[in-house]
Amino acid sequence: MKRIGSLVAATVAAVVLASCGGGAAKSNTVKIGVFEPLTGANGAGGADEAEGVKLANALYPTVTVGGKTYNIELVVADNKSDKVEAANAATMLAQQAKVNAVVGSWGSSLSMSGGPIFAEAKIPAVGASCTNPNVTKGNEYYFRVCFLDPFQGQVMATYAFKNVGAKKAAIVREVSNDYSVGLAKFFVDSFVKLTGDPNAIVAQADYNTGDQDFNAQLTNIMKAKPDVIFAPGNFTESALLIKQARQLGIKTPFLGGDTWDEQAFLDVGGKEVEGATFSTFFANDVPINGTSAVFLKEFRAKYNKEPAAVAALGFDAYLVILDSIKRANSVDPVKIRDEIAKTTNFEGAAGSITIDADRNAEKDAVIKIVKDGKFQYLTTVRP
Repeated sequence: MKRIGSLVAATVAAVVLASCGGGAAKSNTVKIGVFEPLTGANGAGGADEAEGVKLANALYPTVTVGGKTYNIELVVADNKSDKVEAANAATMLAQQAKVNAVVGSWGSSLSMSGGPIFAEAKIPAVGASCTNPNVTKGNEYYFRVCFLDPFQGQVMATYAFKNVGAKKAAIVREVSNDYSVGLAKFFVDSFVKLTGDPNAIVAQADYNTGDQDFNAQLTNIMKAKPDVIFAPGNFTESALLIKQARQLGIKTPFLGGDTWDEQAFLDVGGKEVEGATFSTFFANDVPINGTSAVFLKEFRAKYNKEPAAVAALGFDAYLVILDSIKRANSVDPVKIRDEIAKTTNFEGAAGSITIDADRNAEKDAVIKIVKDGKFQYLTTVRP
């Protein structure tokens, strides 16, 4: 999987990517931190998200404030898919690099680790795909351009009940991942309500990030005979889980969340993940607006591949910050933060963005299925 940035043999890996050759004087520079996991279990997701940010920076490398043109530099900090390293990366961005704003992170747990540090430094952060409600809860400096897990859980529970016809479900959680635990809970709450059966969840199994053997969990689930298995988790572990389920003879449909929308999910799972269905943020099939058309055209030209959904969100997070700098007519982080909070009907590649009072965006969900070894669009669900 393609990686961006350079890794330095230190606690935090960071590199400044200048928009213009030769760099720019500090007085003429706005710094945007790219707070992402570029290595570790979430590395593929973080790299995809960062590609969207890099594309936006390549297309829109400057901003004019008060008649003065500033070069926008990206300061990339690898949080290494680790909560402690995420806090270190956030500290570097806030205290050493002194960035004006931040994009990231892929992985809600990582965003929550960095959040208090950005808030204390009064630096706004715009999450691209961190869907857990606690990312922005109580943090006046954290925003997001994606939907939240309560909506995503409801979407997939409704799909399980209405489209799959499921009355009984099994849950598999990546218990060390706040995103997985939270999304599983929201699915359970919605599914139980839809079925009207307090015993609709017939089995629950847990595993930890990095686990590779799921036979014990799957054996117990098989005994419970669920109609559907909801297994939100990281793309690698989820693909291995489904692969091993099929090898055990389990034919039950698997449903998941946005983290499955990664090429690595297909690469690891192979033919066994055929039919896996999940909710995500963006479909590449048809541009939904002018910004979406620009994003798809330029991404394909720059990277010679199809974008992951999170790349579109990384692109959008950068554009929201850029627009807020223009509206603030200032590069002061606090003033930028105040304008991000006022964002209304902003046209992003992944849809219109309006930031609500809780610093969240109300967005549509896309449902995709793995068919013929590729992700294929099924439908769009509106809040």
